[in-house]
Amino acid sequence: MPSYAFPPAAVPALPIVGGDALFPVHRIYCVGRNFADHAIEMGHDPSKEQPFFFQKNPDTLVHSGATIAYPKGSRDVHHEVELVVALKQGGEDIPVERALDHVFGYAVGLDLTRRDLQAEAKKLGRPWEVAKAFEESAPCSAIVPVAICGHPDQGRIFLNVNGATRQDGDLNQMIWKVPEMIAILSTLFRLAPGDLIFAGTPAGVGPIGRGDVLEGGVDNVGEVRLTIG
Repeated sequence: MPSYAFPPAAVPALPIVGGDALFPVHRIYCVGRNFADHAIEMGHDPSKEQPFFFQKNPDTLVHSGATIAYPKGSRDVHHEVELVVALKQGGEDIPVERALDHVFGYAVGLDLTRRDLQAEAKKLGRPWEVAKAFEESAPCSAIVPVAICGHPDQGRIFLNVNGATRQDGDLNQMIWKVPEMIAILSTLFRLAPGDLIFAGTPAGVGPIGRGDVLEGGVDNVGEVRLTIG
């Protein structure tokens, strides 16, 4: 056994519906502006864009039902509800027609974003990590295996804040479908078992505040709940 200078961090993991085992998380990839209506509300033309990706750190994960502090360093934190794809196999240059064979299951996630810091980074041409990869920025539900939920390519995706609907779309509105996302990502990274892909958010993103209760869901997949302390 190796000797460490101090105890290594625990492996980030998510519960799995229907079993006691945990899903160990390797990396978190996020797809930017993957719903046309969200791309438009952010001032972009979805018909002219190739998919682009950014990452969150695995230890930014938060289990559904948690209460978190309002994120530090920002006065404008936004919610983004997303389908999450969990991989059981990795690889490079994965063909689209074989991409779904790599999927273990699906979950519902929130891509919390420090929008004011993101706007500043965009203006200065800087990376987005400070706006996306901060502590507790990736709340996520338990993972539902494919054997239970299949491969959802349509169905409602929504987010309520304090009981009022903020986001309400359908998975069939995704510009880049799950097989395409996996295939394209695999040309840029060596994907691995345990990778998560946050698949983009529909229109209606907006600010959250202290005391807010967020409840998001995807038909036939599940729901995620978060309280801002």
